[in-house]
Amino acid sequence: MSKEVLATVAGREVTQEEFDAFLASVPKEQQAYISNPKFREHCLDQLTSLHMFAQMGEDLNLDETEDFKKAYENAKRDILAQMAMRETLKDVTVTEEELKTFYDQNQQQFKKGETVNAKHILTDSEEKCHDILEEIVKGEKTFEDAAKEFSTCPSKERGGDLGEFGKGQMVKEFEDAAFSAEIGHVVGPVKTQFGYHLIKVEKKNESSTASFDEVRGQIYQQLMAEKQNDAYTAKVDELKEKYLEK
Repeated sequence: MSKEVLATVAGREVTQEEFDAFLASVPKEQQAYISNPKFREHCLDQLTSLHMFAQMGEDLNLDETEDFKKAYENAKRDILAQMAMRETLKDVTVTEEELKTFYDQNQQQFKKGETVNAKHILTDSEEKCHDILEEIVKGEKTFEDAAKEFSTCPSKERGGDLGEFGKGQMVKEFEDAAFSAEIGHVVGPVKTQFGYHLIKVEKKNESSTASFDEVRGQIYQQLMAEKQNDAYTAKVDELKEKYLEK
């Protein structure tokens, strides 16, 4: 960590190390701006202002008031509790063997239903759909070019591509048509609450079980959360016996 001094407030040095820690604490939605010089300058102003107000508080002897003492004790309690909890959980681990055992014993949990990869063209009338379909069938336009030109769905930018989806993810009329369509054939017009669709199914994927590698991270998070919760609960019970007066 750098000890470079960025500012001095009433004899107290504000170092690069302290400033880096301050930047790390800014809200997540502002983290992307940390490399921006003006944003960093604004943050440094905030940090030096904190030091200045703290010095003002000392000059006013606010650290001798009851309000300060209560706030200090509360902050001390919270910090100590957080550090003790981290100490309790620091040795909690999940082994590769435990991950694989959980995967093997819970195959049903990782089953993926049947899916399709499809593209569509959305219009506001059945007549438009028929006209577009006629152009596609005659070979005057590809489905993808027709989607870019006529579709009112944002997917038009991708030639109408909706990617892969399973049952229950689309409105029923669209789902029924997509899952019953032949690969490569254009079906429609299909009426839904959004308008009239032409649908082209590119691929059908049978139901399958996700591989261990696909779900390893998910299993790790689940087991780690369970183990940490167990460790926390056990420590609370232990501390009750040790500290809680009956």
